Amino acid sequence: MSRQEIEDRLGKMPGSVSFYYRNLVTGEEMAYRPEESMMAASVIKLYIMAEAFRRIDRGELDANRMIAMKREDYVPSCGAVAYLHEGLQVTVADLITLMIIFSDNTATNVLIDLMGLEDIGRGIRELGFQDASLQRKMFDLEKSSRGIQNRITAGETGRLLRRLYEGTLVSREASEQMLSIMKNQQLNGKIPFYLHALVDEPEIAHKTGEDSGITHDVGIVYGKQPFIVCFCGNETDVPAYERLMAEISLELYRETAG
Repeated sequence: MSRQEIEDRLGKMPGSVSFYYRNLVTGEEMAYRPEESMMAASVIKLYIMAEAFRRIDRGELDANRMIAMKREDYVPSCGAVAYLHEGLQVTVADLITLMIIFSDNTATNVLIDLMGLEDIGRGIRELGFQDASLQRKMFDLEKSSRGIQNRITAGETGRLLRRLYEGTLVSREASEQMLSIMKNQQLNGKIPFYLHALVDEPEIAHKTGEDSGITHDVGIVYGKQPFIVCFCGNETDVPAYERLMAEISLELYRETAG
């Protein structure tokens, strides 16, 4: 699939879509509107994870600290915590894992309360990310109705993934731990959809995002030539764009595996 074919197919999608690709061996890049600001949905959780690991690395946050879940913290939709009993004790490390692999909104909001919304935003900027913006907690319908949204770009998220791969996001140990969590992702209907059916199924470290008219998937595919691929979509045809994510990811994998 040529660069022009990818751009043509992305260009036919309704709404706003963006795309970023980087071959981590050759350095080849492809992009389609990579700096367009998008409503983040759950991809913002990657940036929250990065700030949590930065604090753990500095000794400012204890990964083994136990947190008791409270009924007032529970929010609907993605995740597992809201379906379990009140008073459940989990560690900070557990909350991070739940936030990523199940996209758990309750776990995310507990982490936001623990670290502070504005302080997380400041930490994201100190990590070197200027496009990503954390403005509200998950499932905050009141702020959402007023147009207050978390934001990302495909290009900057690609740079976050590259720093993870290179071991320079926070530290090498922290980067490896974050990638290990992402490789256990349980929501696999987009980038991995066709790749998981291959005999030589590659490892994939990724994070999805979903909301009404919103669908994203961003990650690293570990083939013979590992590559970053980021798909972001707002106000688009969600099923059609998710099929396109799976098809493009498969074609890019085949090209780099040959």
